[in-house]
Amino acid sequence: MIVRMWSGTARPEHADAYVAHLREKTFPALAGIPGYYGANVLRKPAGDTVTFMVLTLWQSLDAIRAFAGAEDPEVAVVPPEAQALLLSWDARVAHWPVAYTTFD
Repeated sequence: MIVRMWSGTARPEHADAYVAHLREKTFPALAGIPGYYGANVLRKPAGDTVTFMVLTLWQSLDAIRAFAGAEDPEVAVVPPEAQALLLSWDARVAHWPVAYTTFD
């Protein structure tokens, strides 16, 4: 398993809408990709912004490539609807192979 880690920031007034976008659009679309196992969204207020860390769990880099749609699986995927809600975001993601988990 591989965790795909990505972060972005939003204004507080757009934070709930960004989470709703992930919940209603992004994650349902990912559910249709073989090798996608799920996601966690971490949210941390930081002064006049809110920082998000999005962690998705994948079976393999091939599954990630199917999502990313690029030869380079570390390219971030940030659709225009999400960009409109964010102030900034990582252009690249980090992939961490899972060494151990208590989750099934």
